[in-house]
Amino acid sequence: MMLGRQLRRLREAAAITPERAGDEIQGSRSKISRLETGKTAYKISDVTDLLRLYGVTDKQRRAEVLAMARHANTPDWWRKYSDILPGWFETYLGLEAAASTIRSFEVQFVPALFQTEDYARAVTRLGHKAAPDGEIDDRVALRLKRQAVLSRPGSPVVWSVMDEGVLRRRVGGPAVMRAQLRHLIKAAVMPHVIFQVVPFGLGAHGGAAGSFTVLRFAERDLPDVVYIEQLTSAVYLEQRVDVEHYLEVINQLSGEALTPAATVRFMEKVAGETL
Repeated sequence: MMLGRQLRRLREAAAITPERAGDEIQGSRSKISRLETGKTAYKISDVTDLLRLYGVTDKQRRAEVLAMARHANTPDWWRKYSDILPGWFETYLGLEAAASTIRSFEVQFVPALFQTEDYARAVTRLGHKAAPDGEIDDRVALRLKRQAVLSRPGSPVVWSVMDEGVLRRRVGGPAVMRAQLRHLIKAAVMPHVIFQVVPFGLGAHGGAAGSFTVLRFAERDLPDVVYIEQLTSAVYLEQRVDVEHYLEVINQLSGEALTPAATVRFMEKVAGETL
């Protein structure tokens, strides 16, 4: 996506039409569109030809763009799970890995980045009751491997607002839930992690329609993205008016929710009550 947006900016700066760019690489306007939206692999020869057409002669600039093209074509770690990974979710994994800030609101389950193995297994079985044990193992492994984003250099700020029901709803039984709550309490001390809980006492709130995630990126070429997961697909929103609406909702929820410190105390209370 970053490479595609850079190529589009270079093309527009050179006043080159998509049709002319497509002709240069023996393609079409639609191929240029796919390249500029990051929806296809990049041939180094195509990128080289486009840079020449766009008048990019600076050696360092050309080297940077070509290096980005090579990196964009490198298989990501989740490709090994391609047999269980739908394309619509693979897109999210790429966004999650690239995000500088991940803000989410959850009404049903603990955010995937903070699930214990036992909790993740229980959640996975709820959605794949007929799946064989081997597939369940792979799905859990995929979910747990995503959590490496929390400990890498330059890890994103992860700000999760949860409805109280997330903490009260027993997933996998009392022992699994107690361990999950303790895991959340431990994760809350990480400097780039923020938890807040919206208590039942607040009543109805702006997030009652369902869970969602807002991803923000350090690169100026990438807009914020709202991710809404459904049972067999997902919605990705990039239009500014849509993103601003969800940001308004999550900002309101954050203002109404318990503070991070009060949230940890609340988690400890609920963990003690989980019998």
